Amino acid sequence: MKLLLVFYQTDQWIFRGINRHYHNRLLNAFFRNITHAGGARFTISAILLMIFLSAGELRQTAVASAIALTLSHLPVHLMKKWYPRKRPYISLENAFFPANPLEDHSFPSGHTTAIFSLVLPFVIYAPALAAVLLPLAVTVAISRVYLGLHYPTDIFAGSLLGSVAGILSYSFFV
Repeated sequence: MKLLLVFYQTDQWIFRGINRHYHNRLLNAFFRNITHAGGARFTISAILLMIFLSAGELRQTAVASAIALTLSHLPVHLMKKWYPRKRPYISLENAFFPANPLEDHSFPSGHTTAIFSLVLPFVIYAPALAAVLLPLAVTVAISRVYLGLHYPTDIFAGSLLGSVAGILSYSFFV
């Protein structure tokens, strides 16, 4: 039980280390915009556009990415139901967060899962894209903590879940 407490305290410590910069105007503008790259509107639109505007193996990769995006959200939904972790802005005093924050459960991060499931098939298809796509995915994940919406373990679980979904879908469908 003591190990769990240390784990949770470390999660809070990392959260506070990132979230404490919330009042920086430039970081706010950056993270409030980049976080949407993991949202449903962006991820679905981007992948549909890739499917319709590409051909050959690139299109197959886009389809694998769409499959990963779709399949990865079933476990996200189930885990949020089975492990109803309150979001940090609800649980932690002095956590900074935007107006109208999310009200569902925190674990795992759906935005992080989405962006990792979306980009991993493209990283496997063209490894040179990793230089752009992986920093984008990591930045979306960090934005979720910065904005007070997730703990670091939420984004870690989301990145793992999205990555596994992306790798498996690419392996099976391309």
